[in-house]
Amino acid sequence: MDQNLKQDLIHYWRNKNIILDERVISAFENIPREIFLPEEFQEEAYHDHPLPTLRHQSISQPTTIMIMLQALEVQEGDSVLEIGSGVGYQAALLTQLVGSNGNIVTMEIIPELIQASKIHLQQLRITNILVIEGDGSRGFPEKAPFDKIILTAACPTIPKTLLDQLKIGGTIVAPVGDAESQTMVKGIKKEKGLDLEFLGEFRFVPLRGRFGFED
Repeated sequence: MDQNLKQDLIHYWRNKNIILDERVISAFENIPREIFLPEEFQEEAYHDHPLPTLRHQSISQPTTIMIMLQALEVQEGDSVLEIGSGVGYQAALLTQLVGSNGNIVTMEIIPELIQASKIHLQQLRITNILVIEGDGSRGFPEKAPFDKIILTAACPTIPKTLLDQLKIGGTIVAPVGDAESQTMVKGIKKEKGLDLEFLGEFRFVPLRGRFGFED
């Protein structure tokens, strides 16, 4: 594995003022992206593009993941809900940000991805993540309210069920749009609605479930 490519990405983010949060960069340095990929794609782990995983799903390009994590502004001790575990990479990064006193719930609707995620997290000896197989669009009220919520799948609108599970003052980051293209949205929950910031155009796999896209 060419670790120079990893450092090249970090240099690019800093040089272009894309990622300046050193805690997010440190998380990227500490979590080996390659172990989350099929063997045939591990040499491409630090190329800045999406890569296939299982069941026609993919792991997002590193820059996209870092933009989302920086926008989420995770603090040590936070409780975070992730919708769309995939193979567990972003959840592993989140553990670096919440620290030993924080906790993460990550939800995934595809059983094969749940299994892969659990294996990868066990490899890294990560224990403060609860991996749930289920409809992420409904959230996980058993552990609500959350300080932060992040969606790694495109949604037509941010589900109200998730907003209801976010603390006042908490942050949600989600790609919102149609099944072909989305705008990355950052929302901070206020007593009356969300303060919104728009982070650019992206393309994600669609959110499935009750409040996602129909199959």
